[in-house]
Amino acid sequence: MHAFAIFEDDHTVTDIELPTPEPRGAEVLLRVLRSGVCHTDTHLREGYYDLGSRGQLNLVDRGVTYPIVLGHEVVGVVEAVGPQATGVDVGERRLVYPWIGDGTCDACLAGQENLCPAPRNLGVAKHGGYADHILVPHPRYLVDVTGLDEGWAATLACSGLTAYSAARKALPTDPALPVVVIGAGGVGLTAIATLSALGHRAIVAVDLQERNLQLAREMGATATVSAAGEDLVADILATTGGPVGAVIDFVNNSATAPAAFGVLRKGGTMIQVGLFGGEFVIPTALLTLKIITIRGSFVGSLDELVELVTLAKRGGLPQVPTIDAELSAESVQESLDRLAAGGVPGRIVLSA
Repeated sequence: MHAFAIFEDDHTVTDIELPTPEPRGAEVLLRVLRSGVCHTDTHLREGYYDLGSRGQLNLVDRGVTYPIVLGHEVVGVVEAVGPQATGVDVGERRLVYPWIGDGTCDACLAGQENLCPAPRNLGVAKHGGYADHILVPHPRYLVDVTGLDEGWAATLACSGLTAYSAARKALPTDPALPVVVIGAGGVGLTAIATLSALGHRAIVAVDLQERNLQLAREMGATATVSAAGEDLVADILATTGGPVGAVIDFVNNSATAPAAFGVLRKGGTMIQVGLFGGEFVIPTALLTLKIITIRGSFVGSLDELVELVTLAKRGGLPQVPTIDAELSAESVQESLDRLAAGGVPGRIVLSA
């Protein structure tokens, strides 16, 4: 099969040929139709995460083996099934849940494979959807998205799921009390749409780009704040009318994390999602006195993806803008470059 890979010491997307997998056991082979481009792919291309003063977290130390075929937001059509694969037929179109664990740990057995300490994530630890085909280990990881736009549906596997899981962590709270969303890129916009779909009526979007803030208003944000000012904490508090109960930070760098902490009321929660990197110093006395909760949130469970797709099928989830591009080495390279530079209005989705 034809695929587009990243090598460890070369950030250029390279055309490669791989044997087309033959599904065994309960495995399912899909021909890729749509493959979303995620900011996580830019980190995988670079090979590390920024840990601030602690240096870098090299992804090879986390089990990533290069060369790797990226792409974890995939809609495909079933082409072949293993002899033990049931519940799915050749010709069916499905969304792939890529956050696959080892199947044996406590997290996996509890249905929280995204928390597995030894993940086998497609497009991260295993070859993903920047290719003609993708091999999925079991039919349970395939979600029926019939009736949904396939390009948008592909983004639900990561962007949508990440936003949905983070939004659920910010709720329940009084629908009239502000929830602040920092970062109105593709994932942040989806979170705003999700909060609105779940009935929240006070959503404050924060971003550097006015274009993104306009999209945030279209997705359901009731107020917006430019992050370009000199005092982001003061600007947010002026908009919200005082400290807030929850902040979801889809940037999560050395500037936004302290701002998220600074706008929380007593008993508030900051949900840290972004992987832009950096660090922030926590005033330990304030952490105690304000009874602050700091939560990390990384993608979501298979059950959460099913919930999200159900919500989308009911028409309750506004559709985040998608930018169509060709599934080719040149287009993958260009898309990753655009994401790394910042400011993409919505999500880029590659079509085979």
